[in-house]
Amino acid sequence: MADVSSVDEMIESALAFKSTFLPKNKNFAGRRLGLMFMNPSLRTRVSSQIAAQNLGIETIVLNTGTDGWALEFEEGAVMNGSGVEHIKDAAAVLGKYFDVLGIRTFPSLKNKKDDYSEKVINAFAKYSGIPVMNLESATVHPLQSLADLITISEHTDFNRRPKVVLMWAPHIKPLPQCVANSFSEWMIAWNKCDFTIAQPEGYELDKRFTKNTTVTLDPQKALTDADFIYVKNWSSVSDYGKVLPVHEDWMLTEKKLLHCPNAKVMHCLPVRRNVELSDELLDGARSLVTLQAENRIWSAQSVLNKLLQNK
Repeated sequence: MADVSSVDEMIESALAFKSTFLPKNKNFAGRRLGLMFMNPSLRTRVSSQIAAQNLGIETIVLNTGTDGWALEFEEGAVMNGSGVEHIKDAAAVLGKYFDVLGIRTFPSLKNKKDDYSEKVINAFAKYSGIPVMNLESATVHPLQSLADLITISEHTDFNRRPKVVLMWAPHIKPLPQCVANSFSEWMIAWNKCDFTIAQPEGYELDKRFTKNTTVTLDPQKALTDADFIYVKNWSSVSDYGKVLPVHEDWMLTEKKLLHCPNAKVMHCLPVRRNVELSDELLDGARSLVTLQAENRIWSAQSVLNKLLQNK
């Protein structure tokens, strides 16, 4: 978020690409984008490749663990363990092969200090010497958040400030806070909506991302008069990476939307149906989840265009 001078400019750029679908001139023909994935991906992988192709950029995908050596990130490491190649060497080489690197990492959910230091993606940025695009890191998922704001802007006339709710949902396993952190950060920076976070006790997000956002433990209070409800699970920050017991029913269903009859429902996908969100909502007229996924193309294209224009 700190690298974005204008959220509106990024949204307008994405919508301009979307409206023309494909640019007449592929301005970046001959440029190369390296996409490195350290955990599974569907939307991020495909949307980034399509976005690059739309701009005339060639992409090469690397899956860490199968397509490359195990990387060592510790400074001054004596490399007599599992790490085969140091990030200093690998990133420097990739910086010679590519014009932009896209990096997808995943938090350990065991050590908050390590995860929140973003040492993996920061190391690529430090040693590659080229722009690095965050495809989801230990703490944030900015391409997703930009796509989310694009989606909200497409469904708002802004004659009034819409109410947007980020709502915690149950899950079968601990998940990172990246999407929730990032969505909060972008919503605050955009400042065009009234933003509320609803979550059970013990699931408070890190204040560096939520600032002074209204937080409530009462989902029905949060949902009243909501225009957009962003459903997402995340694990505890205070008891880092843990799934704390929740006795209330937090799965969102149509029955719970009595006091927000026009609300649209959002989720970044993949979604655990009938755990986080009911089938009736996901398959109904309220759902924007497929549109959010489509808009991942245009968010990535907007970012790539900005990065290469400045290079």
